[in-house]
Amino acid sequence: MSAIVEVWRGPRVESRHELSVAVVDATGRLRASAGDPGLVAFARSSVKPFQAMPLVEDGAADRCGLEPAELALACGSHSAESRHVEAARAILRRAEAKEEMLVCGPHVPMSSTAAKTLMARGVAPSRIHNNCSGKHAGMMLLAHAHGWPLAGYERPEHPVQERVLHEMERWTEVAGDEIETAIDGCGLPTFALPLTALAGAFARLARAARRGERGPARIVAAMVDYPEYVAGTGRMCTGLMRAAEGRIFCKVGAEGVYCAGVPGAELGIALKVHDGATRASEPALLAVLAALNLLSEEELDTLEPFARPVVRNTRGDAVGAIRVEIQLEPVA
Repeated sequence: MSAIVEVWRGPRVESRHELSVAVVDATGRLRASAGDPGLVAFARSSVKPFQAMPLVEDGAADRCGLEPAELALACGSHSAESRHVEAARAILRRAEAKEEMLVCGPHVPMSSTAAKTLMARGVAPSRIHNNCSGKHAGMMLLAHAHGWPLAGYERPEHPVQERVLHEMERWTEVAGDEIETAIDGCGLPTFALPLTALAGAFARLARAARRGERGPARIVAAMVDYPEYVAGTGRMCTGLMRAAEGRIFCKVGAEGVYCAGVPGAELGIALKVHDGATRASEPALLAVLAALNLLSEEELDTLEPFARPVVRNTRGDAVGAIRVEIQLEPVA
């Protein structure tokens, strides 16, 4: 079955984005798909919940007094709003680390308001404003709790990254030597996986959280209870988890990746827009959830800016729309 997101300008389709989708249950069974569910793609930031798992499972969160909102930030790609920056700094203090030890480079805050505030103050963005600073701070906290060196925490051979790779093996059920790696935009290893394996990981996390298993339950609870720390104001991860009221947890990844877990249904969803367009991945994920009857029309209405995006010109006039055409093929 095909999956296409069309960008309309006036009466004509101006652009098309193709994508692939895998819907998998906690046993690893493919339940529905579109495009190529076996497509291998770099997961990018979508796997941050798994990268943060050792914080809870190894006891670092408890020993260092990590707050639930801070755990959510470690799972997130934040917008560098003031609450995000404060939480990232709090994690660094718990790790007895300094901002300059963060490996992630500086970039302009994803929040336009935060970016304008920095500009008005004449302050250049620093590493703490990187959307991945919460994840990096969490990794240094893990190193601190274990007594491992903080320096080099980003290197594949560091105990932190070896521990993360173990979690990726555990949840995806793919052997570590079969997981292709490269360097993510923030300087950490990123993992190339089939969409089926990525969706399966989210399904298993959903099942484990529903069963009340300690690490998974705390990770998922932090995300759905503090979704504004997973993303930020006006972001879809935050909006979707708020609208679903705990029934769904989700995480965006760069280059058109989006994943979600559904504890009640014990399903995982992974999609990849082939050309990497985020403007296509957001409405596509919502369309998949709606097709699976996991979101109501009322909930979609609250998410209208993401579900039915409007194309606007520089004056703010509506000049087109983004529309999703997804036909999921059920697997008997």
